[in-house]
Amino acid sequence: MSYLSSSSISVCTRLSSICSRRHPALARSLSRFTSSRQYLLSRNRSQSRHSPACAAYTAAQSIRCSTTQSRCSPALRFSARNNMSTQATATAEPATTTDNPLLKDSVTPAFDKIQAEHVVPGIRALLAELNENLDNLEKSLQPTWEGLVEPLERLSDKIERTWGAVSHLKAVKDSEPLRTAVDEVQPERVKLSLRLSQSKPLYEAFKGIKEGDLWGQLSEAQQRIVDGELRDFVLGGVALEGSSKDRFNEIQQELSQLSTKFSNNLLDATKAFKKLLKEPSEVEGLPQSALELAAQQAKDEGEAEATAQKGPWLFTLDFPSFFPVITHSNNRALREEMYRANITRASSGEKDNSPIIEKVLSLKQEKAHLLGYDNFAEVSMASKMATLDKAEALLEDLRSASWDAAVKDLDDAKAFAAKQGFKEELKQWDVSFWAERLREAKFNITDEELRPYFALPNVLKGLFQVAGQLFGVTVEAADGKAPVWNSDVRFFCIKQDGKPRAYFFFDPYSRPSEKRGGAWMDEVVGRSRLLAPAGESVRLPVAHMVCNQTPPVGTKPSLMTFREVETVFHEFGHALQHMMTKQAEGLVAGIRGVEWDAVELPSQFMENWCYNRATLNTFARHYETNDPLPEAV
Repeated sequence: MSYLSSSSISVCTRLSSICSRRHPALARSLSRFTSSRQYLLSRNRSQSRHSPACAAYTAAQSIRCSTTQSRCSPALRFSARNNMSTQATATAEPATTTDNPLLKDSVTPAFDKIQAEHVVPGIRALLAELNENLDNLEKSLQPTWEGLVEPLERLSDKIERTWGAVSHLKAVKDSEPLRTAVDEVQPERVKLSLRLSQSKPLYEAFKGIKEGDLWGQLSEAQQRIVDGELRDFVLGGVALEGSSKDRFNEIQQELSQLSTKFSNNLLDATKAFKKLLKEPSEVEGLPQSALELAAQQAKDEGEAEATAQKGPWLFTLDFPSFFPVITHSNNRALREEMYRANITRASSGEKDNSPIIEKVLSLKQEKAHLLGYDNFAEVSMASKMATLDKAEALLEDLRSASWDAAVKDLDDAKAFAAKQGFKEELKQWDVSFWAERLREAKFNITDEELRPYFALPNVLKGLFQVAGQLFGVTVEAADGKAPVWNSDVRFFCIKQDGKPRAYFFFDPYSRPSEKRGGAWMDEVVGRSRLLAPAGESVRLPVAHMVCNQTPPVGTKPSLMTFREVETVFHEFGHALQHMMTKQAEGLVAGIRGVEWDAVELPSQFMENWCYNRATLNTFARHYETNDPLPEAV
């Protein structure tokens, strides 16, 4: 199964690459599909936006890849995530709960103060409080909105905000001390999520609302909350008894542990590969931006005299370093080495994820049977709009529609390579290289020529201008008004009619030594009427957007590829759905409760503006001369 999954990803990656010239829209769809499959295979991200009952159902359910936008699936933050904290030593004295920044009651976490040593005492103190609160709630339950749903929203919000801060930091600033802390306390957190999702008093109270006189008085949003809770109680194992319940809970705990281990292995394997080159002949064909980045990475590793012109140059499997090699390097042996290293990450030795994948598949199948389903795909589709048959039909439609064009494009690349004197069989590490040469020959333009027109400050300016035109908002820098986890992180305020509407963090650059790959959006807090600060009518939403794009080099700003521009627009689409919501019922506000097969709509909508010429003209200007992107491009 793991081989087949990897193969399907490889095929879709190739199809996306060779379709990009002839069918750009189809290529983008294939690329997103590929990312989704990788996401489901290997990236560890919790699902924390559905409902409190969703805890056991979603906890550790996903093993997904770090090359994808994690943004926004209906999810449960109770599940283990691959994130980080600031550095701490293993021998640090344990923090007390009274001075623990993790327990700070604030909308924006103390990202600059939370350390690994705070995690275990902080989470344990919070879990003890929440278990006591749950005891009291179960004893005094009333099947009313005020007697059930509101106290449950308060309870779930506390663990979501606190565990969310830990898991976010682990994703963006990983450390061994934090991994140890998370591993220690994670089973206890999963235990609370299982208790919530299998609480028969809570389940019966929600049924009481659904079947009682109150139902007709609820708003559409409130009814959606109740329906979602009832579904997620069932998927969380509330109907299980005895040995079946015990086994279900064992599976959930093991999936949580495997998910974290998978992500750790993937990050470690990515960090482990480093290729130092010293001869100019070894880096022929690489664009100037790639050489500058490689020289800067070499300097960071102790090569003080490294320059883009003379080297040495250090390459890694981090995407901004890997992609130029596989696309532009004339050194075929280097392309093969890095291709093989990338595609076999965490596939051997102590960091081998293959047995983890097989074990996860086995556990999910067993879990599905315990819940009365034939397979885990049916469990997954139970919380989505589409059916399994329709999902499979869509994949087949995509495959059949793209196949002939993809084969033709591959044949074109082979023919072009042969005309240039390439006599070998075209291998996987050759396809991107020759497809790019063909594109350059046909269209007389390269990504390297486009980079100077996509400086990050200009891109953000254009992005915020689009948001203003579409939604009547302004986006203002608010740096310094909230703690951040890295000096590169920005903080912004979205205003409407002169008043704050939402806030978001933006962490744009790749940091391969501590930050997992990919791009994603997640919530810090959601909009909520119930949890409004004193004197306010609603709590404003806060999001974070995380990318892994090319960092600034020397005095130059971050000069982006067009795909990196697309990614920023894409993630901002997810963030806007979270931030611009008018829904005040916290459990379904913004990205919460949105089905996975609908959640990509806002992000796809926003990224399409990158292909609008009028929009491009607002930000595609040369970072030095301010000249606009030529009309011919």
